[in-house]
Amino acid sequence: MTYELTAGSLANLRLVNRPPSPPTPHEVTIAVRAIGLNFADVFAIWGLYSATPKGAFTPGLEFAGEVTAVGTDVVDIQVGQSVMGVTRFGAYTTALTIDRRYVRPLPPGWSMAEGAGYLVQALTAYYGLVKLGQLHAGQTVLIHSAAGGVGTFAGRIARQIGAHTIGTIGGSAKVDYLRREGYDDWIVRNKRTFRNDLRHALGERELNLIMECIGGKIFTVGFEELAPMGRSIVYGAARYSTVGNRPNYPRLLWQYLTRPKIDPQNLPEVNKSVMGFNLIWLYERAELMAEILDELSALNVGRPVIGHRFTFADLPAAVRLFQGGKTMGKVVVEVNT
Repeated sequence: MTYELTAGSLANLRLVNRPPSPPTPHEVTIAVRAIGLNFADVFAIWGLYSATPKGAFTPGLEFAGEVTAVGTDVVDIQVGQSVMGVTRFGAYTTALTIDRRYVRPLPPGWSMAEGAGYLVQALTAYYGLVKLGQLHAGQTVLIHSAAGGVGTFAGRIARQIGAHTIGTIGGSAKVDYLRREGYDDWIVRNKRTFRNDLRHALGERELNLIMECIGGKIFTVGFEELAPMGRSIVYGAARYSTVGNRPNYPRLLWQYLTRPKIDPQNLPEVNKSVMGFNLIWLYERAELMAEILDELSALNVGRPVIGHRFTFADLPAAVRLFQGGKTMGKVVVEVNT
C-alpha cells in the first residue's frame, strides 16, 4: 500500500494499492518497516517545495526495511537483509524499489525505527556543519531546533569536533532534552529577547557558525551577531509551517514580504557568509552522500532518539503533529507486518 496525493493539501493524501516494480539490474526491492518524517515532507505535500513532483506522487524521504529482491548486478546486498535508505520522495509506502546506491545495511542492534530516523538528519547536520560550515574545535555553533532530529545530530557532531554548542528551542519543556544530549547552553527562542539571550549565552565567545532553519527576525539577529568569517547555513524554514491541511496563505504572504534581506554586495564589508542547501541536491550525488556517511560512521555519533511513533494507518496524524513544532527527537511511522 502507498500514500499518494496531488500537492496542495494534506487532505488529498490517499492510500492506493500500488505494488513496487521488479528491480532492474542495479536496484533492490524493500519491504518497508519504518518511515522517517521530515519538514520537507510537509512542504512537498503543500506544494511549497520547488522539488515537488508534478501530478500525483508519494511523499517521504527515508525508510528502513527488509530486502525482498535484488537486481542481477547487486552483489553486496542480499535478500532478507535489514537496510535503511533515502529516496527522492516515495517513502510513504509499504514496499519500494530503489537504486542500491541509496541503501545501506542497518547497523547491528539498531531497530527499524532507528534506521528510518538516521540518514536524512545525520546527512543534513554533517553536510551543514562540516562540508559547508567548516566547523573546527574551539569554535562556537548556534543550532536552531536543537531538540529535533537534525538538531540532535548537529549537537553530537559539533561536540565530537570539539566545538561549543548553543541550542535553541521553541519551549522550556525541551530544556531537559538538550541537557541530556549534552548541549553546553540553550536558549528558549523569543523574538523580543533573542539578541540579549544570545549575547548572554555567548559571553566572551565569538559566534562562528549557525545551523539556521527558523528565518525571520531570529535569522537576522543571528547573522548580525556572527563574528567576522562566520557562516549561516540555511537548511530549512520552519517558520512557514503551520498546523492544517493547507498552508495559511495570508500568513505565508506576510512572512514572505517581511523575510530577511541580505545585500550580497555588503557581504565583503561584514566578512560573513550565508549558504543554503537541501538533500535533494545531495541525492543527485550518490558518491558524495556515501562519502559523508562513511565519515559519519567514523565519528560514531550514536543512534537517533525516537520521540514519537505512529502506525502506518495514522501517518496523516503523524504529519499533523510534526507540523506543530512540538516534537522532540524523531517522528517515525512504523509499518506492521
